[in-house]
Amino acid sequence: MTTLARRLGTFVRYVASSGNWLVWFTCLLLSAYTVALVSQGSEFSPFVDVWLAIITKLSLVAVAWTAVFRAGFDRLEIVFSASAITIVVAADSYAYFRPDDSRQSQALPDIGYFFFYLLIVTAIVVLARRQRRAPGWPVLLEGAIGILGAGSVLAALLTPILASAGTTIEAGATAVVVTYPLFNAMLVLVIAGTAATQGPDPRRRWMLLVLGLMIFSATEIVYLRIGDAYVMGTSLDAGWAIGLGLVAVWIDASSRETETHGHAQDSVAAVAVPIVSTGAGLGVLILASQVPVTGVAIALAATALALASLPLVSRQIVLRRQARTDDLTGLPNRRALYGDVTARITREPRRRRALLLLDLDRFKEVNDSLGHNAGDRLLVQAGIRLSEQLGEQDLLARLGGDEFAILLDDVGHAEAVDFAIRVRAALAVPFILEGIALQTGVSVGIALYPEQGSDLTGLMRKADMAMYKAKSTRSGHHVYRSNDDSHGDLRLRTLSELRLALEDDQLIVHYQPKIDLASGSVAGVEALVRWQHPTRGLLFPDQFLVLIEEAGLMHALTQRVLAVALDQAKVWTAAWTGDLPLSIAVNLSASSLVDAELPERIDTLLAERGLPGSVLELEITEDFLMSDRDRARDILARLRANDIRISIDDFGTGYSSLAYLRDLPIDELKLDQSFVFPLKDDPRAAALVKSSIELAHGLGLRMVAEGVENAATYEALAGFGCDQAQGYFISRPIPADAFDRWHADRRSVAEPVAT
Repeated sequence: MTTLARRLGTFVRYVASSGNWLVWFTCLLLSAYTVALVSQGSEFSPFVDVWLAIITKLSLVAVAWTAVFRAGFDRLEIVFSASAITIVVAADSYAYFRPDDSRQSQALPDIGYFFFYLLIVTAIVVLARRQRRAPGWPVLLEGAIGILGAGSVLAALLTPILASAGTTIEAGATAVVVTYPLFNAMLVLVIAGTAATQGPDPRRRWMLLVLGLMIFSATEIVYLRIGDAYVMGTSLDAGWAIGLGLVAVWIDASSRETETHGHAQDSVAAVAVPIVSTGAGLGVLILASQVPVTGVAIALAATALALASLPLVSRQIVLRRQARTDDLTGLPNRRALYGDVTARITREPRRRRALLLLDLDRFKEVNDSLGHNAGDRLLVQAGIRLSEQLGEQDLLARLGGDEFAILLDDVGHAEAVDFAIRVRAALAVPFILEGIALQTGVSVGIALYPEQGSDLTGLMRKADMAMYKAKSTRSGHHVYRSNDDSHGDLRLRTLSELRLALEDDQLIVHYQPKIDLASGSVAGVEALVRWQHPTRGLLFPDQFLVLIEEAGLMHALTQRVLAVALDQAKVWTAAWTGDLPLSIAVNLSASSLVDAELPERIDTLLAERGLPGSVLELEITEDFLMSDRDRARDILARLRANDIRISIDDFGTGYSSLAYLRDLPIDELKLDQSFVFPLKDDPRAAALVKSSIELAHGLGLRMVAEGVENAATYEALAGFGCDQAQGYFISRPIPADAFDRWHADRRSVAEPVAT
């Protein structure tokens, strides 16, 4: 017995893992059975109508239970469905071989069919609970409409049968038979309504079950309509088999399901069921005005139409809510903000309020570098953090892009500023996107009601100007002042001109030399961008870099500066044959370093010009290094792999932790000019500079001092052992041709011609 059980288990496991061959074999049997029924006409054939029918239906049982073993008995919906097919096949087989035509003998197949429906319903309930914890009331309502619509049509079709029932017993028997297709049709509509709320792949599987039960139900209706004219062995018998076959295929497909898909509640399929059912109910009522129809059909149709109006009303409510809601964050949108703020101002015109306009810093760089999905998640997380800061009466809305607006209720100037500080602190905590800890900031513009505007339009305009004032001054937040109007006009004009400047090559590069303090030779240059404005003359970075960041043009600017600087490096390398290549340092902003493909872009620029990586030095700030140590290590390591050198700009002004000096691949430190300026007059400043130089040398790093303005500072740095220096005492940043002349003059002085 144990051996037999083991062999049976081995066979079952073999069948369960053997793929789709059993399903295809069953489909061939089902096709052969259907073709045989159609070919033989109304003649009875024991082989076709008994043996082939039984073998075909038993193969459906085999398909169903193979699926059960494949999925495991913990998939109860598959177990119940397989049991349902088994019971109905057993009932049909009994009907072929029942000993007599007594009422009790006829009732046994009816009991089998009843349990078929019961088990199918149970399977659907289990599956619905597994895929949706609790179906929403719209799904239940649409299912109810489907049931009522289908019931009204079926009751109308069966009116002649119900009217012809002559006795109570006959009527009871007829009601039992009518119950099956009625229950089947209702089941089909419930399944269709539920399937409409599934994702596209599950819906295709659900449609197998829906179609199977529809064919099964249609066969039952035809059987009832023809009554005593029914003859076993006709093509009508194929209807039951095909319906069960589709249910079996659905069971097999469900057992192979490996992932859960999202819902599609707003798809066309989601509204198809109530629309079709409403049309069916309306058709029954029209039919009732022309021919006799049972009162049950009329009542069901009328109820379906009455319930159908509820989804229409609810959808209007949903559409209105969606029109006032931001799709991405779920926050109120611009339309909702205008409506709610206007209503509040109208209701309480004397109440103090403050409108805050918020703009995330460097958001476009996140989108460009990490993709729009990461940008969307950043907006969602930012919306959540902002919501956590609100009071009960405050309003938060997303205006679009990376802009948010907050209306603070019953606050003045001081309270609004305090709130802005809290919001900036909340958003300063790094966001985790694509496994990267990304630190972003926010600029906040504040306009006060009623003194700075009597309606939302005026407040928005002034908050917008204040917000850009906060960006340009890097103060983080700013309360509107009357003189901000002129700054706002200048900012918009400059922003428009910047886009043209990049296209027309108005952004140029000047070069400031770096001197080796030990030998006095030129060690390299720093490339510094300038804007040769057509009407305003030469503009320095502090006049346009903030706007570059704001407009999301930093990637384009960085690419431009790198290309121009490396073009010049190629010229100098070719001209100064025999000399060491002159290194060129280029500043990179934190937003540029978000770009994961930056090392590859730089490698391409170098390769196109035939330059080694050693001619390029990249200056970055401590902020980037500290905000995401792992990302910094990855990017710097990829840059260093091509011999590109890394310098830390403005050293000493950033974070206090110096652990990154030990962990990250860095070549030099650039001591910020705020330490260098007071060097000759301040002993404490001198001590800090000296200790910083010793720290750099102890770590094997080169130290560069910037902001050298006089000879005393130059000599002091040389005495402290500083490696290199740059500043106005040596040379201002100058164009490439001017640098060539400066360099030639310096070499002629340092190396006089021998006589």
